[in-house]
Amino acid sequence: MITIERVAWDDPRAEELRARMDEEMHERYGSSNADEDPAVTAERSRALSVDPTTVITSLLAVDEAGRAVGHIAIRRLRDEVELKRLIVLAAARGKGAATALLDECERVGRELGADRLILQTGDRQPDAVALYEKTGWDPIPVYEPYAATMPWSFCFAKAL
Repeated sequence: MITIERVAWDDPRAEELRARMDEEMHERYGSSNADEDPAVTAERSRALSVDPTTVITSLLAVDEAGRAVGHIAIRRLRDEVELKRLIVLAAARGKGAATALLDECERVGRELGADRLILQTGDRQPDAVALYEKTGWDPIPVYEPYAATMPWSFCFAKAL
């Protein structure tokens, strides 16, 4: 059974899960292209970073043994509510943690009075794309700050 906890961005369990996500994304995407304009690389890094002052809450998926096995953050992005940094540990995938996190994000979005939630994922994350499609997210055009440096992104919205 998975339970969801609302925690601060700097919760050590959340930080650990985000570090694991960084490792996984590095494996999927590698390091930056040496031929790429350094300004583009820097802008992509900026777009992918999360300013803690914009984070409304972080959510942890906790298994029956009390281990944090999943994470997602909810932040303000201009006038939108955006989901960032969804990860579920490989050993816990397929057990409902991601769906439980997304369901709680919808509750938070409704509490905030948001009309919809948005998110961005990359072209080397077909598992994430499949999850969003399965859970009722609709594809939307790539939005800022990702459009300029990651036009290959997949972006989604879910009406609340």
